[in-house]
Amino acid sequence: MTDKRVEAHVSGRVQGVWFRDFTRTTAIALGVNGYVENLPDGRVHLVATGPAEAVNALLEAVKEGPPGAQVDAVDARIYDGPETPTGFHVRH
Repeated sequence: MTDKRVEAHVSGRVQGVWFRDFTRTTAIALGVNGYVENLPDGRVHLVATGPAEAVNALLEAVKEGPPGAQVDAVDARIYDGPETPTGFHVRH
């Protein structure tokens, strides 16, 4: 199975609605590594790496988000950053 690395910016009502915890829980269940963090502009930043099917499933899940969230857009692209995260973490 081929690994996939993506970086995504999620916009909408995604802060203050448990979005990061939802993303972390979903990523761990799927076996995806990476991190999620709030951005000062109100978006959420996500980096995910793992089996392509699992990363794709995570991206589909964040398009819906947890109850209380309203996802307007998920802008995902191939992640070419220097990090290869181990585990999945919420950054504060």
